[in-house]
Amino acid sequence: MSATHETKQHDPSTLRGYALAVALLSAAAQFMENLDATIIATGLPSMARDFHTTAVAVNVGITAYLLTLAIFIPVSGWMAARFGERRVFAAAILIFTVASALCGLSRTLPLFTAARVLQGIGGSMMVPVGRLMVVRAASKAQLMKAIAYTIWPSLVGPIVGPPVGGLVLRYASWPWMFLLNLPIGAVLFVLALRIVRSDGRGRRTPFDVPGFLLVGGASFSLVYLLEALQSAHPEPRITALFASASVMLGALMLWHLRRASAPLFHLEVFRIPTYRVALLPGLLVRMAVFSIPFLLPLLFQVGFGLDPLRSGSLTMAVFVGNLAMKPLTTPLLRRFGFRQVLVWNGVATVLLLAACGWLNAGTPRSLVLLLLFLGGLGRSMELTSLTTMGFSDLPEDLKGSGTTLATTLQQMTTSLGVALAALALHVAAYGRTVVAGDFRVAFCAMAALCACALPFFARLHPDAGAAVSGARVRLAPVPAETV
Repeated sequence: MSATHETKQHDPSTLRGYALAVALLSAAAQFMENLDATIIATGLPSMARDFHTTAVAVNVGITAYLLTLAIFIPVSGWMAARFGERRVFAAAILIFTVASALCGLSRTLPLFTAARVLQGIGGSMMVPVGRLMVVRAASKAQLMKAIAYTIWPSLVGPIVGPPVGGLVLRYASWPWMFLLNLPIGAVLFVLALRIVRSDGRGRRTPFDVPGFLLVGGASFSLVYLLEALQSAHPEPRITALFASASVMLGALMLWHLRRASAPLFHLEVFRIPTYRVALLPGLLVRMAVFSIPFLLPLLFQVGFGLDPLRSGSLTMAVFVGNLAMKPLTTPLLRRFGFRQVLVWNGVATVLLLAACGWLNAGTPRSLVLLLLFLGGLGRSMELTSLTTMGFSDLPEDLKGSGTTLATTLQQMTTSLGVALAALALHVAAYGRTVVAGDFRVAFCAMAALCACALPFFARLHPDAGAAVSGARVRLAPVPAETV
């Protein structure tokens, strides 16, 4: 055996064995959840016909799912600590799969909504606990590659969901959008029981009931508010009520979590600079990134006049960009470190976001595809860097709180990014129907949002997250910078 091969074989950063299996299992579960959450929109008209109602009314299924996630994701960390990650993860997959079958078998809107709530309970445990398993299973040297697997589903699911939904509706019927989850869920359930090790947890930590009520209430109010703002004509009294509830419950939540002896999650995680920057300024980037699967299909269908299937085929260029970035992410972070990558790749992401606003029906398709491909590269790198850096310095006793809190806030930002993009479109098209030129305002607004995070990234320590990235930008001791 050559020395080179032996070195590679024993490279501690190589993701293999248990860490690789857990990362792939978590990524597959997240992909199933993300695909299910985005595929449903294409089936709303067909479902409305079968339920003898309107597509707007069937939208309650999407809202019910999002609200359930908002309420129960904060509990996932306590559940994993109390019952063990293996049990909770496997049970979540089983609940999600059974609920998917019930969605496909529903023949009335109330039954469908109830099944979506059950799906939300499963999804609220499946995704954060899966990511927590990855963070615990991977060493610091392996974490960057492990996290890269868990980023893919959130980037790919919203892109491939609409075209997959279109194919299902063309060759089958809407129940198959949910029944597709049955074989996937069954395989994942068996693999979870066979692969995931019993973590020996099961600590009898007291459940923070006031914290759950405050966090769940604040999350519920915020998600409901964001859903209402996506409407072309939001009801002022409803938005004012839920905006006030979000602020008041949020303030009470912070007051309680800082004083409780056993809080739902510990706010000490925000004292860690890499986690704080990845989660707070990083949320601005996430809002911009997760608005793209909402804006692009609308641009292609409204501005270009394409049907949903042809629109979906164009957006697949983003997916190809995501795939192409994977082998480049680790070498780039090792060479330049988190700070430089987040800043310069962030600048490129801002410019590419803004450039999407100048696309129109006359733009050559080759240029559209190139722009989408490059955007996929940049957004994949930025999200992988942010997520990995966020977990790079978390101590073992704060990994549960850090993962739960990150997943909760990221769920909020997905909805917030879409709501802000929709609001920008409504403002640009005030008093008339949306036209192609209005998308320029929306894309530029998202680019500006992303740009606001760049000064915070620039103030990171040059060696931020170096234990994970392996990059050492400065060898001489320097005082730690704060954000």
